[in-house]
Amino acid sequence: MKSLYDVCAPAKLNLFLHITGRRSDGYHLLQSAFMLIDWCDTLHFDLRPDGEISREDLCTPLPADDLIVRAARALQAASSSPLGAHISIEKRIPAQAGMGGGSSDAASTLLALNRLWKLNFTLEKLTQIGLALGADVPFFLSGHNAWVEGIGEKMTPISLPPSRFLVVKPADGLDTRLIFSDPSLKRDSETAIISGFAADIFGFGRNDLQSVAQRLCPGVNQALEWLASQGLSGRMTGSGSAVFAQMLPDVDLPSAPSAFQIRLCNNLDVHPLLGWASSESLSVDSL
Repeated sequence: MKSLYDVCAPAKLNLFLHITGRRSDGYHLLQSAFMLIDWCDTLHFDLRPDGEISREDLCTPLPADDLIVRAARALQAASSSPLGAHISIEKRIPAQAGMGGGSSDAASTLLALNRLWKLNFTLEKLTQIGLALGADVPFFLSGHNAWVEGIGEKMTPISLPPSRFLVVKPADGLDTRLIFSDPSLKRDSETAIISGFAADIFGFGRNDLQSVAQRLCPGVNQALEWLASQGLSGRMTGSGSAVFAQMLPDVDLPSAPSAFQIRLCNNLDVHPLLGWASSESLSVDSL
């Protein structure tokens, strides 16, 4: 049976990730370009008049208090809504991959329940709630690919050319905290500018976390070596174990070792739920 709302929660890739410094409170300063892709979770929302929040896992089991449930409860608390929801999820984006799956689920939950409960919260209000849930949630709420700076809170919408990417997730995952606490992590990359990125969008920069990740997680090395064996130049995305490479339009999906999850993905121009919450108009830089 079709739910009241059936919505997508897309993953993202970090086209590059530079660490430019570290604040006195320990947070790392970064620069990155976040790109939405069509590797998606699907969430189904039904109204519960009793105020309860329940979740049903249709495939991959999730922790009881995951970001979906926490997002729903946070919105419920912020709005004092007496309504609840039953949320069913088809979880396809792998965990600990650096693809933002949990944050994307949280963002789609906020947007869907804002409509389901008829709250009419603005995007700015939802972003305040989302930021408390995770640093990447505001990106998925914003609806646009973005140039990202600071500790992840400074975002400039950008427009990217359409392309295809082979995304590979090894069996191993990666704990973000282990990478960022590693003493060998490079933390002094020079500050980049958007115009430099625009000159070589899909080849710009590097992921400063990759060398540490390759030492901590053998699966990252294996995935990068497999991409190289296919004649592809791979790169890690975010702080997880997934890697990716740009693919030519006429190349088919190659066969991969059974330990890998692989998917041929297209980038997205905008988030599927763009416009689900009212907001001030944003200018989008075309690259």
